[in-house]
Amino acid sequence: MSPDEIADAAAHAITATTEGVAVRVHVQPKASKSEIKGLHGDRVKVRVAAKPAEGEANRAVCELLAKMAGVARSQVELLRGTTSRDKDLLIRCDKAKEVETRLRGLLPSS
Repeated sequence: MSPDEIADAAAHAITATTEGVAVRVHVQPKASKSEIKGLHGDRVKVRVAAKPAEGEANRAVCELLAKMAGVARSQVELLRGTTSRDKDLLIRCDKAKEVETRLRGLLPSS
């Protein structure tokens, strides 16, 4: 991907809204460690060590995003994708632009 394509994909994956920051992720459960790995198309690729059973991977994704965004776990809400690898989340916060910038900074620039 070119730098412009990466920037476009990142803008689509992480977006400041009036309620906070919308984050579109693609989850890889049962990974060796939990981390933000980059982009997967127009979504943030998130690897979590948790297994995809009984909501463990969903909780792990929310906890990882909260940690990376610097917010409380209770501020991260799973909106769509409870049983899918593709999930839409909302990080409720007052400083959406700051959180958006922080999360985009974790993605590759080229």
